[in-house]
Amino acid sequence: MVELDQLKYTLSTYEQPLIEVGDSLDLAGKLDRIDMIEHIMEEPNFWDSAEKSGGYVKELKNLKDIVEEYNTLKRDYDDIATMLEMGYEENDPSLIPEIEEMLNKFKEELDELRLNTLLSEEYDKYNAILTLHAGAGGTESCDWASMLCRMYQKWADKKGYTTEILDFLDGEEAGLKSVTLQINGLNAYGHLKSERGVHRLVRISPFNAAGKRQTSFVSCDVMPDIEEDTGIEIDEGDLRIDTFRSSGAGGQHVNKTSSAIRITHLPTGIVVQCQNERSQFQNKDKAMQMLKAKLYLLKQQENLDKESGIRGEMKEIGWGSQIRSYVMQPYTMVKDHRTNAEVGNAGSVLDGNLDPFINEYLKWLSINK
Repeated sequence: MVELDQLKYTLSTYEQPLIEVGDSLDLAGKLDRIDMIEHIMEEPNFWDSAEKSGGYVKELKNLKDIVEEYNTLKRDYDDIATMLEMGYEENDPSLIPEIEEMLNKFKEELDELRLNTLLSEEYDKYNAILTLHAGAGGTESCDWASMLCRMYQKWADKKGYTTEILDFLDGEEAGLKSVTLQINGLNAYGHLKSERGVHRLVRISPFNAAGKRQTSFVSCDVMPDIEEDTGIEIDEGDLRIDTFRSSGAGGQHVNKTSSAIRITHLPTGIVVQCQNERSQFQNKDKAMQMLKAKLYLLKQQENLDKESGIRGEMKEIGWGSQIRSYVMQPYTMVKDHRTNAEVGNAGSVLDGNLDPFINEYLKWLSINK
């Protein structure tokens, strides 16, 4: 049958890409590493160090997830081939819609796995810490920061990730002057490193009585949530530690006492703060973790070969370093200025449909390394 012949041909075009993905993933190497970790976990003193054992457990899960994802895709390929053979043997055209659906699903999963092979840098698999700062523009920019915060939360939800607000500062009238999100999930940092830079909004501001178009800017910084020891030593004398009350309403889980922590690293001027944990000690611990990660990343800038993999494009954040524009009037369009990727439905992007931009960035980054 012509329809089955076409579907069989379509399936055949996916065979080589599937093999190439398997090669890129180095499945044999991952299986060897899984075997090694499982042997280490059998040692009597394995659980003596919670930090060390936790690192192995996390790595083992990540490795097994990758291998299982590929094996599932391979099984799906074989299932489609079997369905095609049944269609030929039984001369049954009623199988065609089901095979088409299976092929479409397979292609989507193959494309996603191919993109994940681009997430091979040292910290790509880690959770991400994303910080937004409103730029010039007053209430309009604060509102834009709030819109971007919602966009990243929506995106994370679509990916099956979890989010937590570590710190925020409300705008004077509306929106957010700044907000720090922790986004938890496999490859969260690998995806979100594409977002580092300045995001520009053009719209008729609801805060402007004259109804004029207004341009607003928000800077976005992203870093991996590095839990293990990075070897960074911090002299307590180099720190200024301030406590303060949590800003804004924030719901029942935000502290009402002066347990929020702000840490300033005096030699570099780096400032981190956390207010979402339930005690001053926990807030300080999280803030120190963030500071160590930032100092580690700062140290890595000296190595140009690692620079792009650690923090995306390591260029100075300024209002001229716009990575993406979101235009709401007189037309709607979102355009990435690095990859030239465009989406006409700005509302969809702001509802968390960021993958077209993230995927194009990963492809662009692999070519421009």
